[in-house]
Amino acid sequence: MKKLLLSLSGALPVLASAAPCLPAEALVKLDSQYEEGLRVGDVPFLRSLLADEYVWVHTLGTQVETRDILLARLAKPVVYKARSTSDVHVHHQGDTSVVRGVSTTEQWNPDGVTFRANRYQFMRTYVNVAGQCKLLSVQTMNLK
Repeated sequence: MKKLLLSLSGALPVLASAAPCLPAEALVKLDSQYEEGLRVGDVPFLRSLLADEYVWVHTLGTQVETRDILLARLAKPVVYKARSTSDVHVHHQGDTSVVRGVSTTEQWNPDGVTFRANRYQFMRTYVNVAGQCKLLSVQTMNLK
């Protein structure tokens, strides 16, 4: 029995490292903070959230942004009127979680009075990196 307990206790760190970084409800909340960070250009928050190997593949691969490219772009942000998500689902497998849903962006037109809206299907992959939840990848598809 002692041998079994000893071998199980040795496996606990391995099992713990294979757990998702956050429960589904908390991950959805973090993902909403990511949306808000994009909306207002919160570079310090995004710098702490994005994994070193972060990549964002935009609609039909028209643009691919790495962590450094996104942070540089947001240093001079276009402030959106609003960003929101709907139909959000979380899928866990080991230490990886995928959040998918629909993101709606409302961006001001040059007149500063009117705005345009776009809807995107998104998939975002979060991973557990040394006990921290990091956003590794994003893929978006414009819904016309």
